[in-house]
Amino acid sequence: MKTINLNPGERIDDLQRNGYGIIQNPERFCFGMDAVLLSSFAKAKPGERVLDFGCGNGIIPILMEAKTKGEKFFGLEIQEESADLARRSVALNELEEKIEIVTGDMKEAVDIFGAASFHVITMNPPYMTGNHGLVNPKDAKAIARHEITCTLEEMISQASKVLKSKGRFYMVHRPFRLAEIMSLMIKHHLEPKRMRLVYPYVDKEPNIVLIEGLKGGNSRITVEPPLIVYDAPGVYTEELKRMYYEVWYAGEIIFVRHTNRKSGRYYLQSFAYIKRSGFDCSRGYSPQY
Repeated sequence: MKTINLNPGERIDDLQRNGYGIIQNPERFCFGMDAVLLSSFAKAKPGERVLDFGCGNGIIPILMEAKTKGEKFFGLEIQEESADLARRSVALNELEEKIEIVTGDMKEAVDIFGAASFHVITMNPPYMTGNHGLVNPKDAKAIARHEITCTLEEMISQASKVLKSKGRFYMVHRPFRLAEIMSLMIKHHLEPKRMRLVYPYVDKEPNIVLIEGLKGGNSRITVEPPLIVYDAPGVYTEELKRMYYEVWYAGEIIFVRHTNRKSGRYYLQSFAYIKRSGFDCSRGYSPQY
């Protein structure tokens, strides 16, 4: 990773992917599980151009560059301070040739990029409408959580316009707005094709929905098996661990890729004689490779 000067309150977090890191500022924006889930749910094929609406500190373009074979990734962000975080995170990982961050309004995406210019759109939009309580319209966290700068329909409409025919739309949202989401997607020619509900525990209600739409697609949707986040309080399920870390299995030995920030070298941390569902890191050791 390249050396980047940090502003007061900022830190660099290890993404556990390709040795990448990301600059975060808890006062403005820190990515959550939603971004990790969306970056694993979305697909980008060789030669495809991908645009992330409301990219914040650039977490989704960076993760998708690590996880997929897309050709070029773009992030659109209305807040200049967040866009600056994203650009510096891109530079930190020396990804300037693969990822471009653009400051702009999602309501003007088609004017910025042109119609039918992307194969894939990703979106982790604000979950709350502007009617949910009192919010500060200039507060960075409020803008990330509430539909202050644009509505869900405006975002979906613009996504449809910048997508090519048969382009794919991926979004993470909350199940309580699922009927509205489906209705708006169909209205704007993004046919729902794949959906997955995310449950905090196996016996709880879902609190996240992942959905894929196809521009100009036929009416048929696949509902994937549920995704469970925790086996027990503070213990991720095996599938969640795979999303967060680069994991390999060799018999009953589990290898997790980590990166030494100072040297840039990666090592494999192994956890022996542990069943795949357990992943108890307390018995691990960390040989260098």
